[in-house]
Amino acid sequence: MSMTMTQKILAAKAGLEKVEAGQLILVDLDRVLGNDITSPVAIREFENIGAKEVFDKDKVTMVMDHFAPNKDIKAAAQCKMCRDFCDKHEVTHFYDVGRMGIEHALLPEKGLVLPGDVVIGADSHTCTYGALGAFSTGVGSTDMACGMATGKAWFKVPSAIKFVLKGKLNKYVSGKDVILHIIGKIGVDGALYKSMEFVGEGVSALTVYDRLTISNMAIEAGAKNGIFEVDEQTIEYVKARSNREFTAYKADEDAIYDEVYEINLSEIKPTVAFPHLPENTKTFDEIGDIAIDQVVIGSCTNGHYKDLAEAAEILKGKKIAKRVRAIVIPATQDIYMQAVENGLVKIFIEAGCVVSTPTCGPCLGGYMGILAAGERAVATTNRNFVGRMGHVESEVYLASPAVAAASAVMGKIASPENM
Repeated sequence: MSMTMTQKILAAKAGLEKVEAGQLILVDLDRVLGNDITSPVAIREFENIGAKEVFDKDKVTMVMDHFAPNKDIKAAAQCKMCRDFCDKHEVTHFYDVGRMGIEHALLPEKGLVLPGDVVIGADSHTCTYGALGAFSTGVGSTDMACGMATGKAWFKVPSAIKFVLKGKLNKYVSGKDVILHIIGKIGVDGALYKSMEFVGEGVSALTVYDRLTISNMAIEAGAKNGIFEVDEQTIEYVKARSNREFTAYKADEDAIYDEVYEINLSEIKPTVAFPHLPENTKTFDEIGDIAIDQVVIGSCTNGHYKDLAEAAEILKGKKIAKRVRAIVIPATQDIYMQAVENGLVKIFIEAGCVVSTPTCGPCLGGYMGILAAGERAVATTNRNFVGRMGHVESEVYLASPAVAAASAVMGKIASPENM
């Protein structure tokens, strides 16, 4: 029986020759992930089910990134619970202040996810790792608890949508524009509990970081996961970070897909998702003058060095518009250091930005950039729901780092093509 990429990975990890969409299977896990918000709930459930030890201290990972450095006493207590649990169970991959980063940028950077892996994380954007040819998906904290205890998880095998990519991106267009274009096309429920599988000659025209951005936002189309076909770029990326053996899976030529879309990358324009859904997309021929109050460049979606460099190219020698607050958040400590060494941080500060330690902070309305009623933000984050970054009467516009940087300078939503 023919299978998609995702189905092949799940079959292999379930010890089955074949699986089909809708089938319930028990799968071996290569990594179980939690953060400082979701892990405490999982820890309590882990203890409630009577678990005495984690299934593999090298395969459980906790990253303190949402409210770390701690924003208040409750956040401090949550991080302490995670810290104490990881100390007790000798968890190898625990990342705290000074050593942490935003989880979905940190794990690929550390070589903790490889092609063919199955990863669950108590965070919806765990689907990011499909960029590396892994099956990864977000789960609830109870599933995380069971995963930590048993090293296994139940899945209903998803059906799939194939996206055949061709062409190359134009200047000032990136992976963020690609995924916003796709979500605008199929809607926020267009891939509900399906695998979004990206193939075609256009894949090679995308950097690994573009792919990480695209896979990260698969959940915003309702998908179970997003996954890219493994190529030489993928292999070069993972081999530079890990010596662990891996298996790259390719869909069978006659694999069954619910739908097939052809996406010409050369036709995609800088794209902005208007409030209050990622599917509410517009290109600049549809956008008028919309004044803004804040810009956020960072997050698990667009906090990579490539993203910061794209923003810095536009901001160099310019100043942030009066009354605009610009916040730049490198996704990991290594990215932060690289940005310091290569002069990007100097460019940001001279332009009038603030540069933060790695944190999810403003993305989920936590801290480091909360919006008041009536304020508008352009953000390189992944969600723009009502009240996502602050007051329910605030507005969030999702965009690429290039668009965000141009908007910061102009004081309104602006295309980098006009800078």
